[in-house]
Amino acid sequence: MKISSCICCWWFCFLFLLAFLCLYGEAGVLGDGPLTDFQVGFVKKRQLLYYLDEFGDRGENVSVDPSLHFENPRLRSAYIALQAWKEAILSDPLNLTEDWVGSDVCNYTGVFCAPALDDPAVRTVAGIDLNHGNIAGYLPEELGLLVDLGIFHINSNRFCGKIPRKFENLKILFELDLSNNRFAGKFPRVVLSLPQLMYLDIRYNEFEGSVPPELFDKPTLDAIFINHNGFVSEIPDNFGNSPVSVIVTAGNGFHGCVPASVGNMSRLNEIILMNSGLRSCLPPEIGLLKNVTVFDASYNNLVGPLPETIGGMVNLEQLNVAHNYLTGMIPAIVCELPNLENFTFSYNFFTGEPPACLDLETVDDRRNCLPARPKQRPPAQCSPIVSKQFHCGAFKCKPFTRPLPPPIPSPPPPSPPPPVYSPPPPSPPPPVPSPPPPSPPPPVYSPPPPSPPPPVYSPPPPSPPPPVPSPPPPSPPPPPVYSPPPPSPPPPIYPPPPPSPPPPVYSPPPPSPPPPVNSPPPPSPPPPVNSPPPPPPVYSPPPPVYSPPPPPPSPPPPVPSPPPSPPPIYLYQSPPPPLPCIEPPPPPPPLCKPPPSPSPPPPYLYYSPPPPPSPVFQGPLPPVIGVSYASPPPPPFY
Repeated sequence: MKISSCICCWWFCFLFLLAFLCLYGEAGVLGDGPLTDFQVGFVKKRQLLYYLDEFGDRGENVSVDPSLHFENPRLRSAYIALQAWKEAILSDPLNLTEDWVGSDVCNYTGVFCAPALDDPAVRTVAGIDLNHGNIAGYLPEELGLLVDLGIFHINSNRFCGKIPRKFENLKILFELDLSNNRFAGKFPRVVLSLPQLMYLDIRYNEFEGSVPPELFDKPTLDAIFINHNGFVSEIPDNFGNSPVSVIVTAGNGFHGCVPASVGNMSRLNEIILMNSGLRSCLPPEIGLLKNVTVFDASYNNLVGPLPETIGGMVNLEQLNVAHNYLTGMIPAIVCELPNLENFTFSYNFFTGEPPACLDLETVDDRRNCLPARPKQRPPAQCSPIVSKQFHCGAFKCKPFTRPLPPPIPSPPPPSPPPPVYSPPPPSPPPPVPSPPPPSPPPPVYSPPPPSPPPPVYSPPPPSPPPPVPSPPPPSPPPPPVYSPPPPSPPPPIYPPPPPSPPPPVYSPPPPSPPPPVNSPPPPSPPPPVNSPPPPPPVYSPPPPVYSPPPPPPSPPPPVPSPPPSPPPIYLYQSPPPPLPCIEPPPPPPPLCKPPPSPSPPPPYLYYSPPPPPSPVFQGPLPPVIGVSYASPPPPPFY
């Protein structure tokens, strides 16, 4: 009895404490500011209320009231996800989730519904926006049930913990804004599994470790904000592979080189590398950034001269390289850029400034070593740095390499191999004609005869293929010999097949195909047109030569007239290369029509449009002193 009474007493105390915290949490127990030891203890106790999934991540035990009616199963799943999230919220000072009650989830504050992309007749949760709510809590695994979610904005809150692994189920999520929270741990790799992600904003959190190179190979991204975290590593060499238009890495513990691959970022519009711990020279490849309007590499340890190639950044409006160890003369071409408005290079060791720089709308040249300018460094500070010779190669930065263009159309060249059909000798065997069952191509097949007259048919090398193409299809390549086919049309010629032996070479051409199976060779003549692949007009000369062979057969007169017609047939659009494209060859002829193989793999379409400005980005994040412009989308300050 004593034991049971103690247990009851303990549970009563616990429930009382829980009720007390729920009632007075907003009065300071879980208010603004950092969590107290008491709050931490409360969070630990709440672990009795949630479960661990198969990955060991937290989820909430949510039960659905049977009396609730849902418009469709997707909204029922959304209800479970949102109720689990509501239970994982420890503080909601603005009561944004107070109306998260009942089955009408589309009327919850911050929740937006729209027709499902895969079924417009079904309404589903398409977006969540709880920006600037000052909400404290964490993200439960059940959020992975929101499979139709396209936008997830929760910046400027107090969410902590990790990003749920079940986010990998959000296959159409394209905007993810987790900025200005208290998320921690390694880089959230789950974001790399989001196939449609265009906008990634995880700035102002407590992520740490290295940034995975895969982030910069993700072809769908258009904006990356990873600034002001605890990342410590070198910026990956494949940095320049990213197709983004905006990237901000400021305020991390990066070190090493400014990647020369940055020159490959042709779509880049704004790049902010300030206060990233970089130590190297500025690579001359930055001059390839023709579309960049904002370039900020201030507050680093950059040395050496300012590259003259910056003069190629024709759209540059704001250039900031302040607080580094740059030396030498400011290139005049930089100050003459047509759109440059703000050039800040204060707190460096430059020794020369062209007059054009003083004509800019805003220029800050303080604390340099410029002889005739005010507010410069004293000679004692300048001489130790200015007298040094900086060798940029000493940093051993990876050299610039242009990405191999995806023009895989190169495959067409392989077509030449077909010529290997040098086996013209095989053509002599008249037995091959037996396969001509495909009477239609007989005209085309007649080409084999050409091989016999090798003397006159210098081009026959290709014709040899016909023999090999025992299968009628190959016959098309020999179209050059096409002229002879006309003779074949005459039915009389077909009987001659036996006589064909006399003209060893010619026997196979005309009749051979039809004789065996194709009594209807006459029709075959029309098929000549069928031989589209054999456009090579080169064979036009042979026809004349072949005219003699046809005469042997009773229908010599008809034969002459046909030869001319074949040439017109050669008007087929297929390019001459098709000649080598003989179906029979083992190697698939790339030029042949059949080669619809994706020879030219479609180039990566980095055309993701910049994320639409959403209401999320209404409030500013912590400002960065000394920076007048704001980084793109969300908060104006980065």
